[in-house]
Amino acid sequence: MSSPVLKTPLHALLLLLIAMLCVQGSGSLAKILFQSFPVLTVSAMRLFFGAMILAVIFKIWTINFKVVRWKAILTYGVALAGMNALFYLSLERLPLGLAVAFEFIGPLSVALYHARQKYDFIWVGCAILGLVLLFPLQQAQQGLDLIGVLFAVSAGACWALYIIAGQKPSGISGNHTVCLGMSIGMLCLLPFALFSGAVDRVLELPNLYYFIGLAILASALPFTLEMIALRSLTPLSFGTLMSLEPAVAALSGFIFLGEVLLWNQWLALGTIIIASIGCTFTTQHARQQKEVK
Repeated sequence: MSSPVLKTPLHALLLLLIAMLCVQGSGSLAKILFQSFPVLTVSAMRLFFGAMILAVIFKIWTINFKVVRWKAILTYGVALAGMNALFYLSLERLPLGLAVAFEFIGPLSVALYHARQKYDFIWVGCAILGLVLLFPLQQAQQGLDLIGVLFAVSAGACWALYIIAGQKPSGISGNHTVCLGMSIGMLCLLPFALFSGAVDRVLELPNLYYFIGLAILASALPFTLEMIALRSLTPLSFGTLMSLEPAVAALSGFIFLGEVLLWNQWLALGTIIIASIGCTFTTQHARQQKEVK
């Protein structure tokens, strides 16, 4: 079974938007669980239930393990575990806006590294400008928790590795890659969860429902959609398009939480959206030109 290949970057953009909405929708669940469970326990159980759900849906027992390229799978799984755990740890010490801004140094670095044409630099530059405008300067004036910044930047580095590893051939379908990678990520974090001594309470109701919902919204569904999109996008396109994430977060806060956006933040949203749309269309045009030749 091979991964589906999307016909145009527009289809990939749609999948990424759905994935972003799922991740942002899971934020409220994560905050509820943070009140009762250690951060690493929440992160480990999120990956655990996500891996179990995908194992059943995609029939992990049908994998031909002889053809699996374990180096690619291991890299993908470790990157996934680091990305999730480190970002959650940063949220303990930083406001969400600051944590997201620092984390996005990772995917934007990937996009900038793969920039080759003049339009590439324009779109990446627009995305960087948008993130700078989205940065909550008022909070930054109060001083930053350096450990929190380190966690967020490290999460961004894992995100960059996740983008690169997700495009490496794994010998199996993208769905099975996500399933095995999530299982490896869960195994990386499970010792921390077991050490916390709170795992037994995970199975209690209604905690179990919360964790299953978190696993679906924050891991199983978005990572699967991202894997499909990754197979149809360049690292440049994916890194630039993912800059929509803080824009989606800001809009979600405005719509669902009543958070008021400043003028510079509205300008940031417009700049980031322009960068994502421009990157999508120029990538599609370049692909069409290549096919003609």
